[in-house]
Amino acid sequence: MKGFYAIYRKEMGHYFVSPIAYVVIGAFLLVSAILFVANLHFEVTQALQSQYQSMQYGMPSQFDVPTNVMRSFFGLLSTLALFIAPMLTMGVFAEERKRGTMELLMTSPITEPQIVVGKFFASLTLFIIMLVPTLSFVVFMYLHSDPTPPWRVLWAGYAGILLLGASLLALGSFISSLTENQIISAVLSFVAILLIWILNIGQSFGGWIGSTMAYLSLINHYDDFTRGVIDTTALVYYVSFTALFVFLTVRSVDSMRWRRA
Repeated sequence: MKGFYAIYRKEMGHYFVSPIAYVVIGAFLLVSAILFVANLHFEVTQALQSQYQSMQYGMPSQFDVPTNVMRSFFGLLSTLALFIAPMLTMGVFAEERKRGTMELLMTSPITEPQIVVGKFFASLTLFIIMLVPTLSFVVFMYLHSDPTPPWRVLWAGYAGILLLGASLLALGSFISSLTENQIISAVLSFVAILLIWILNIGQSFGGWIGSTMAYLSLINHYDDFTRGVIDTTALVYYVSFTALFVFLTVRSVDSMRWRRA
């Protein structure tokens, strides 16, 4: 546990000593705030138009603005995570290898799982720190909505983006352990995430191939969370995906020790 905490504290300190964390968090919050306001404006405009048409034709208007905004906003957050995850993980191991500090970690009494898990939880903590301020946008909208939409949509949505982010960070950390170049790590991570992301287009193939590709898609399991539904299948998928790539990262780091032996 001491080894894990030492790595975790070192990584968190590295994030906030350099300007990387501040730039990434600032850009993320700025873009997410702009997208939230734009999405809210669009949904309100649509609701007003729907209400006007219902008054003209005497038809009831049912337009749930807060829920529509929430679903769209969580969809936008998932897209932002696609770009943010490679930036957070590109230097997790690549920079250590380039600077030669990986050798110090290999010769220390800290085990490979402690190194990998400590770095992973540091990047996940930074991701959570980025998400927390966005909660103020949503809570403000909820408190000023009449009637108040189901809170389960809010909590399920954030649970979904957290699980999705953990999966992306685990994959990005694994790719970072394979190269010494941060740019190559970021590009490969983005490409790998994008390929797994778009596997849901396999649904058009039909049959077991289409269903398998849809199941393996990262985004396919995320849709349920945006509707306020926490499905055990999605939970198992994201936890298994994260655990798999954390394990592969441990094996990759372990191979460095053997190559240097």
